[in-house]
Amino acid sequence: MLNKKSTFFPLFLLLGAIVFSYFGCANQQPPHGGPKDVTPPRLLKASPPNMTRHFNAKVVKLDFDEYFKLNNQYTEITMSPTPDKQPDIKRKDKSLVITFKDTLQKNTTYVINFGKAIQDVNEGNTLLNFTYVFSTGGHIDSLSVSGTVVNSISQKREKDITVMLFPADKDTAYFGKKKPNIYATTDTAGNFSMNNLHEGDYRIYALKEDAPNKIYDNEKELIGFLKKPIHLYSDTSDIQMTLFRQDPPKFRVTEKRFDENGRFMIVFNKRLDNPSLKIVYPPALDNQKIVEITKTRDTAFLYSRNMDFDSLRVAILDNGKPIDSISHEKQRKEAFKQIFTYSFNLSSGYLLKPNNNLEITTNYPIDSFDESLITLTEDSSAVGNVTITKDTAASSRKLIVKYRWKQDSKYAITIDDNALTSIYGFKNKHAYKKFQQDKENNYGNMTLHVTVPDTSKSYIVEIYIDPKNVLSRTEITKNTTIDLKNYFNGKYYIRVIYDANKNGKWDTGNVKKREYPENIWIDPVQITLRPNWDDEEKLDIPREQVIP
Repeated sequence: MLNKKSTFFPLFLLLGAIVFSYFGCANQQPPHGGPKDVTPPRLLKASPPNMTRHFNAKVVKLDFDEYFKLNNQYTEITMSPTPDKQPDIKRKDKSLVITFKDTLQKNTTYVINFGKAIQDVNEGNTLLNFTYVFSTGGHIDSLSVSGTVVNSISQKREKDITVMLFPADKDTAYFGKKKPNIYATTDTAGNFSMNNLHEGDYRIYALKEDAPNKIYDNEKELIGFLKKPIHLYSDTSDIQMTLFRQDPPKFRVTEKRFDENGRFMIVFNKRLDNPSLKIVYPPALDNQKIVEITKTRDTAFLYSRNMDFDSLRVAILDNGKPIDSISHEKQRKEAFKQIFTYSFNLSSGYLLKPNNNLEITTNYPIDSFDESLITLTEDSSAVGNVTITKDTAASSRKLIVKYRWKQDSKYAITIDDNALTSIYGFKNKHAYKKFQQDKENNYGNMTLHVTVPDTSKSYIVEIYIDPKNVLSRTEITKNTTIDLKNYFNGKYYIRVIYDANKNGKWDTGNVKKREYPENIWIDPVQITLRPNWDDEEKLDIPREQVIP
């Protein structure tokens, strides 16, 4: 009995271990994480093979190494030359099946361009600019066009830009109306290449579009082009195109509405030189209106003391000349928000730039204010010798507080109830703000010695951290110096506009007139402003590089 028990027990343990091992392995999960898949689908086999001559097949089958999806199939996939009947293109498992529905031309090279249509299922990695090429004759067209695309403002190369070729004799009929048959998309370095092209004359364009239809049909889209056609009889390379946003040919208002503060906002489709507004109806409102224009001069805000009207008609002027008028209806007794809000010219929420006044900006135009109800304290003690004025030059919504600020003192400003009265007659509620003057050693000064290449021409020198927020702008025609006073420490960029028509602004291009935008040069060397330091730097503006 003892021997039987001793034999059975180890055998039981062995069977249990096998069962545990089996089910344990069956429940194991693949490890999570790991490197992200960044590889697009890869072609394994094409039937008939890519670059086939004497092509006579009715069906093409392309086999890939993974499952994929077709994105914007009817926009991205093109065939050149274009047959009368488009081929049928369907995905089947890991394959793409192309069925031709039309008779192909004899002795012709065909290129099927898939653009950005082929993407893997999980990560959306795109097989960019994939083409399938074949010839119904014994020759395959082999000419190519390549180059780069840059942004006119940033001077940086642009990725995902559609570069298009149109036969020169069909340019007027096709461009802006039909999508191209010959195109490529720029890579991450802004480079493009179009291959297997037939000899001839072409027009070339670059398009950064909002909607992926490959048609320049939106005034907000960026466009680039070459003035002269490409005479393609040998490989053409090193083409450089500059993207720009063209000024709309016709002025129009894109948005008009009353906001919650009772102001009437008007948005233009383009920047104006010197915009202004006139209230046409009711005419009595024009003399008491308040108008604010944004720095970009493409948006206007209109305030009216009297809101008792049911419709408004406003004329829009530029340089004093009427260019448009709009009408807008509202409820006569429409209610608007009646709460003052405040903003201050403080960095980090509490730091006042040295040698600056404190500016208080409200959401409403200020009709009047009671200075006795506005108190400034320095290190918790009320102070005198404070001057508070309304800014009549820049904004009717701004108060300017002048005082001899001290470096290490702590300040607070209190705006008591009823200190401010808006143009609508209502008053503010209590407000309180702490702040202090920023340290002077956080700022520096610099003198920039500028040398121009040609004193008969005009230049605009802009200094910025963010390309959309220019801190300094100077128009020059000769060698000069530019003083940067009290700028925050850090690195700054310099942008130079070659002001060809000497009108003091950057002028964009025009596709229809074959006009390029004015050239821009960005200094590759940054300016470094150091703490509490007076520095001197040189800026040698290079000669303008003219694109033919």
